Amino acid sequence: MVVPNRHVPSIEDLTDAESAEIMSATRLMLRGLTKAIHPHGFNFGANIGRVSGAGIDDHIHFHIVPRWNGDTNFMPVLSETKVISEELCATYHKLKLAIQELKKENTTASP
Repeated sequence: MVVPNRHVPSIEDLTDAESAEIMSATRLMLRGLTKAIHPHGFNFGANIGRVSGAGIDDHIHFHIVPRWNGDTNFMPVLSETKVISEELCATYHKLKLAIQELKKENTTASP
């Protein structure tokens, strides 16, 4: 999830600098997730407003969902159950390590 620091209800309320920061964080997270867990693709989006499913009307946030060829999304429809193939803490540590490595690569790369 990518969340701006300032509480705003919609994308239109973000400043240009906030929008750029969100996209920069999104790019980093996509690269980190790719490096850590090797998905085949991603869903990236936001629910804006209560009618769209936003849990908090006055705070926009963006979801990044890794996807794999052949994965299915039937479990939440059938029984409100999420299928996770590994412990959340293990995924967190993989992603944290990948992000640290990417940031290190960026600081040591020559211009």
